[in-house]
Amino acid sequence: MDVETEILIASLDNPIKTTIASWTFWQGEYFNYPVVVSRTEIGLANAAASTTLAIERFKPVCIINQGTAGGHDPELYRGDIVIGESSFNMAALKSKFTEKGKGMHPQTWERLGYPMHLREDDKVIEHEQFFANAELVKLALQQSEHYSHGKVVKGIIGTADEWNRELDRINWYHETFGTSVEEMETSAAALVAHAYQVPFVGVRVLSNTDQHEQDFEPRTAIDCQNFTLDVIKALIKNVLS
Repeated sequence: MDVETEILIASLDNPIKTTIASWTFWQGEYFNYPVVVSRTEIGLANAAASTTLAIERFKPVCIINQGTAGGHDPELYRGDIVIGESSFNMAALKSKFTEKGKGMHPQTWERLGYPMHLREDDKVIEHEQFFANAELVKLALQQSEHYSHGKVVKGIIGTADEWNRELDRINWYHETFGTSVEEMETSAAALVAHAYQVPFVGVRVLSNTDQHEQDFEPRTAIDCQNFTLDVIKALIKNVLS
């Protein structure tokens, strides 16, 4: 969404805008280091396409996928930030056969790994989740001292083209798969980054959580971008210089 990228774009010096099909990128400098902002648009397909284009065109040394998310973990509140130690396709589920008229039983559905499988040297490699780069996770967590709008924690990001508001379903995801938040892009971008062997981390702010009857707040997207800028600044200073 535009609200998830406007601060990042405005922070670039000498930005150059590039549009490829439906996806737009801004290439500029931040603290004299080249940075590209990608507007991935919404959903898994958009995230995978835009991340692939970004890697092919700009050759990034790492990727930070940031934005808003809905809360699953009841210990988290609107404004809290989750640094994704891992992410997975939350909607990839399989059900067991039942006869007609026997109803639906979503609580018994199991995770389906096939959509996250990749090929390496022409061999299928099974993935049920994608782990973030440990150094990027550590660096992001260290920036929590600069963040005053909530806490910053490690967690699991569930990705799906869904917006769940049924508390029983939200709790089922959290209790079954350990999800901290849900959103629509991270695991798709992580899959592409893994295939290209580009270090990756997801950073997601809770913009809303039905666990605490807290509705969507656009301001959280701004706060998340400012936090991400702190991460980028630390990355430039401590790792890339």
